[in-house]
Order: sequence, then structure tokens, then C-alpha cells
Amino acid sequence: MFDVSFTELMVIGVIALIVIGPERLPKVARTVGHLLGRAQRYVNDVKSDIQREIEIDELRKFKSEMDEAANSVQSSLRDTENTLRNDLNDTAREARQAVSGSPAAEPAEPAPPAAEAPQAVQAPEAPAAPAQPADQPKTGATP
Repeated sequence: MFDVSFTELMVIGVIALIVIGPERLPKVARTVGHLLGRAQRYVNDVKSDIQREIEIDELRKFKSEMDEAANSVQSSLRDTENTLRNDLNDTAREARQAVSGSPAAEPAEPAPPAAEAPQAVQAPEAPAAPAQPADQPKTGATP
């Protein structure tokens, strides 16, 4: 803390011996030692409290960064899910229309394209189901 050499300590000791006297000097030195010890412990406690607060602040910043990253991933997954659902619904609608042979109906409200979501891979169209089940004869005769 302080840069005090041995000769400076000797000068302070001689002056204290002259001013205080030889009878009270040991008691005063003990009291000064206790006070300096308390001051040192107080300074160390303050330093550790400040260090602890700095670490807590860093952890809070890290937590907020992780929360932002988690929210970003969650919104990206939500956008991808919505895109895939819309594509699958369109494919299922087209497959149903191909099976029933009815003209294609326009969806009531198309979903807006997601700006941040990656392009979804188009699912292959399902093959059209046969008009008659395979276990029934195709001649129209009843069994």
C-alpha cells in the first residue's frame, strides 16, 4: 500500500518513543497495529465486494446474451415450422384435389414469406391414390 523503507520506519519509531514515552509506547503500538489490521481487512472486504459485483454483472450480461440467442433460435424455428406447415398443407391440398379430380381452389389467405427463415425444401408430391382399392375387382361385379 505505502512505500515506506526501513530507515523511514526507524525515524518514525524514534519520534514516537520521544513523544509518547517508553512506558506507553508498547500499548500505543499494539493499538495502532490493531487499527491497521482492521483497516486492511476492511479494504480487502471492499475489494472482494467490488470483484463479486463485477462478476455478477458479467454473468447478467452473459445471461441476457444467451436469452437473446435462445429467442432468436426459437423465432427462427417458429418461422421454419410455419413455412413447412404451409408447404405441407399446400401439398396435401393438391394431392386431395388430384385424387378427387376437382379443380384447384385458391387458398383463402396465403402466408407471407418469412424474411429471416431459410428457404424450405419442397416436399415431393404424394402419388395419386388409385380410384378403386386393389382388393375389389375392376369389372364392377359384386362378389
